[in-house]
Amino acid sequence: MKRTHVSFLLLSILLLTACGRAASTPAPSPASPTQPAPASPAAAPVQSVDERVAALLTQMTLAEKIGQMTQAEKGSIAPRDVTRYFIGSVLSGGGGSPPSNTPEDWLAMVNGYQEAALATRLGIPLLYGVDAVHGHAAVVGATVFPHNVGLGAADDPQLMRRIGQATAAEMAATGIRWNFAPVVAVPQDIRWGRTYEAFGEDPALVSRLAAPYIEGLQNGAADQPFADPATVAASAKHFVADGGTAFGSANTANMGVQYLLDQGDAPIDEATLRALHLPPYQAAVDAGAATVMASFSSVNGVKMHANRDLLTGVLRDELGFSGFVVSDWQGIDQIPGDYYSDVVTAINAGIDMVMTPYDYKRFIDTLIQAVERGDVTQERIDEAVGRVLRVKFALGLFDGDPMQPGAPLEVVGSSEHRDLAREAVRQSLVLLKNEGNTLPLIEDTPLIYVGGEAADDIGIQIGGWSTQWQGEAGDITEGTTILDGIRQVSKPGSNVVHDAAGRFDGFTDAQGRQLLADVGVAVAAERPYAEGVGDSADLALPPADLAMVQRMRDSSRRLVVVVLAGRPVDITDLLPLADAVVVAWLPGSEGAGVADGLFGHSPFTGTLPYTWPRSADQLPFNFANLPAEGSAAPLFPAGFGLTSEP
Repeated sequence: MKRTHVSFLLLSILLLTACGRAASTPAPSPASPTQPAPASPAAAPVQSVDERVAALLTQMTLAEKIGQMTQAEKGSIAPRDVTRYFIGSVLSGGGGSPPSNTPEDWLAMVNGYQEAALATRLGIPLLYGVDAVHGHAAVVGATVFPHNVGLGAADDPQLMRRIGQATAAEMAATGIRWNFAPVVAVPQDIRWGRTYEAFGEDPALVSRLAAPYIEGLQNGAADQPFADPATVAASAKHFVADGGTAFGSANTANMGVQYLLDQGDAPIDEATLRALHLPPYQAAVDAGAATVMASFSSVNGVKMHANRDLLTGVLRDELGFSGFVVSDWQGIDQIPGDYYSDVVTAINAGIDMVMTPYDYKRFIDTLIQAVERGDVTQERIDEAVGRVLRVKFALGLFDGDPMQPGAPLEVVGSSEHRDLAREAVRQSLVLLKNEGNTLPLIEDTPLIYVGGEAADDIGIQIGGWSTQWQGEAGDITEGTTILDGIRQVSKPGSNVVHDAAGRFDGFTDAQGRQLLADVGVAVAAERPYAEGVGDSADLALPPADLAMVQRMRDSSRRLVVVVLAGRPVDITDLLPLADAVVVAWLPGSEGAGVADGLFGHSPFTGTLPYTWPRSADQLPFNFANLPAEGSAAPLFPAGFGLTSEP
């Protein structure tokens, strides 16, 4: 069913806005005898983005066009090869930072590749991409927002828009203009390791939050996409039904871990696909998403990178998507067949740019061969390259100096952005239990025991997709831990004592008896993970954390348990030990927001974006026939959350 879409209107406005821009092309290098010399912009003035794209295409050789369809990872390509192979895009994979991880060095690194792109015959600017899925978290010192699971609990569209704007500004300050976000999956099995990258299990919730986030990333003005240089192209991912894969259907292994759900197969009928998994993509298209990333996963046995019916027939012809489709990391390699057939199948299915992190030379040679043999038409190449160029024109990369950052470096980790992240943490907190009005805590509580390694570890509270792909524990970036926040918020007369193992035997009274804390705060946490490495069969918290909670129950008059997790985890045995339970998800760099909630500086307003099981044995849920009571019922339904006024 075809409709007129908001995305089409936004792009039309964008094209009209660009009409008056003067084309600015760096001085070209001398053309080789086999290459046509580029026409002078002054000799052939153009009036619209479409005309500018068409004019540029007529000047491009096949090698130059296929270069624009190629994306390499920065660790595998030197700037000189960007020039030599006319590379259209470079990305930083997880952990792909410069040797000195500072905002200044990120900008210098990106500009090194941009300078190489501008040195090509036609001087076509580079589009640099990164997974800034919860802020520009790969950069030390950047603001790290809660992962999407927490933002789903907050369910505040205007907050999402502001987070999109802040993330875009911090990216643009380092020269990066493409964000591989947001994930608009609708996970149906929380054992999936990417559950925290999604907003929730309800497509209406996902749509409601994804659209304003995309607009925040892309819109410098309400009706003018990319009018502000502190904006970036969004990428709705992973098309489609990556949240519907069946447990045990994955064939991928990584880091010695066999994936269980990630990159698996979604065995679903068309009605389910359209009702559950497609609506967020319609919302993303209507919001003007510049790019879409194809999923590693399959639908009914057909890999998405090979699925023309969905990539072209549904995404483009039905949903009205007019940007470009990028593959996932080596995603075409998972198509059955040899590499040549993988390339041919993917391009003909609708992939416009291929993320080929290591084998960019092989990809370029293979696609050139496919065109020469007639297995991929020149028209299909022009179509794909035109889409890529339109996004680059839309971003203003051809107008002005693309090596000038879109925002000052000072915005990276600014106090304004950190305040926003702390606000997001407060809104994301979900109160599951509060017996005897344990919360809010009194600021001058005489003795507070704080237990758990995660209470004072910023790396654990950030989770995956931080300075490394899988995340890492430790003091990895700037910010405040939960312990820092408790010490900030409590009054000076309150004695706050921390022990990672929850052992407080050394605190005794005059008679040598162990002092009981007035309040214990035990922080139990999943350890960082990303993607299929985080697929879990049991959703269990670390045994050491469970033992820590038990010890703190014995040493505290009242016990508050704070759960840090990227999804609902098994807390059935932990729940009776606590007087109060707060789910803080993966709050990012501003752990003080958790303390704000504990001490009543903000009310608890968050609600569960996922149904919380009693155990993993209940999964996957049959949502159409989910009992409300009894042992077969979930521990907490989606939408649950106690409220408390400060």
